[in-house]
Amino acid sequence: MNIIEELEWRDAINQQTDAEGLKELTNEKSISLYCGVDPTGDSMHIGHLIPFMVLKRFQLAGHRPVILIGGATGTIGDPSGRQSERSLQTLEEIQANVDALTAQLKKLFLTEGDNQMRMVNNYDWTHKINVIEFLRDYGKNFSINTMLAKDVVSSRLDSGISFTEFSYQILQSLDYLHLYQHEDVQLQIGGSDQWGNITSGLDLIRKKEGSEAKAFGLTIPLMLKADGTKFGKTAGGAIWLDPDKTTPFEFYQFWANTDDRDVVKYLKYFTFLTKERIDELAQKVETEPHKREAQITLAEEMTRFVHSEELLAQAKRITAALFSGDIKSLTADEIEQGFKEMPTFEATKEAKNIVDWLVDLGIVKSKRQAREDITNGAISMNGERISDVGLEVSEEHAIGGRFIIIRKGKKNYSLVKMS
Repeated sequence: MNIIEELEWRDAINQQTDAEGLKELTNEKSISLYCGVDPTGDSMHIGHLIPFMVLKRFQLAGHRPVILIGGATGTIGDPSGRQSERSLQTLEEIQANVDALTAQLKKLFLTEGDNQMRMVNNYDWTHKINVIEFLRDYGKNFSINTMLAKDVVSSRLDSGISFTEFSYQILQSLDYLHLYQHEDVQLQIGGSDQWGNITSGLDLIRKKEGSEAKAFGLTIPLMLKADGTKFGKTAGGAIWLDPDKTTPFEFYQFWANTDDRDVVKYLKYFTFLTKERIDELAQKVETEPHKREAQITLAEEMTRFVHSEELLAQAKRITAALFSGDIKSLTADEIEQGFKEMPTFEATKEAKNIVDWLVDLGIVKSKRQAREDITNGAISMNGERISDVGLEVSEEHAIGGRFIIIRKGKKNYSLVKMS
């Protein structure tokens, strides 16, 4: 299966500038291609992963991907998909983000071998161009009328767009020209909102290199969940790749809780499973949806890819402990991950009667209610039911000396931090 045919099967193509020409080129030889990301933050989220997973598929098919970090374009701000101006970051903030994203992308995508991905930073060639060269050598090749007609600009004309953001497409076009000339790059890929920037780059290449220059553009569809909401967003915010922002357990749970209507699509987009295996899982969704085999497979594949086999095992261990109630089997660090979003209270390490302790923390409203709940077996501590109203709670009860987990009833968990 040709790489373009595979992407079509995975429903991973939105637009192409020359579908037949690109398929023919990728059949003929191994090509270089690129995808970029601007350092607007110190971590990517799962929405950023989509074009890079396509880049990885090209690599596995024998092609030569280039990852571009927008150290220059990040100082300007891409107006794509926005209705207002970005707040410009300082150069120091941008550099810190460049360093963080570079480390993240290297960990995910750069492997040893002959077909290794390359990484470049567009600041390396852009900062050498002075304003006169920019206007004469590049600006002269762009028609204001054409730029205004691009969706990314036309959608902002009512609310306003600065010259800074207006010029973004010129800088991104310059990137494609530079990579075409110096890295033999013949394909740029990006999200559907990058179509205007990609076609601007192709226009510049043909004006500079001739109309017969073989260069192509491909975009990936905008991903929405089955309920119409934006992919990758939850009530708690974005799902980050940085484990300090989204823990591996939270990351695993996001994928494990995928709607049946979305799971096959995500398996195609995000995993490197074979067509046969995905078809098999799709059948399981239809015939045995209660087993959630497709969701569990998706969660395992993604957590292993983004984090590691070790952190996948940890996420599954936390999941199993929460399901079974075997809280004591977890370490303090695993407790912190698994109960991060649950109601949290702070207690001192001095010993205190369980009834007073529960009321003083606010877990139970009154001493009468606390005694009644304990007597009825409705209170569990670290997975063990409490029946003694005279119990003295102390630091000795804390897992790792740090946390006590209280469960009231069947589902009401509270995390108590010992301070």
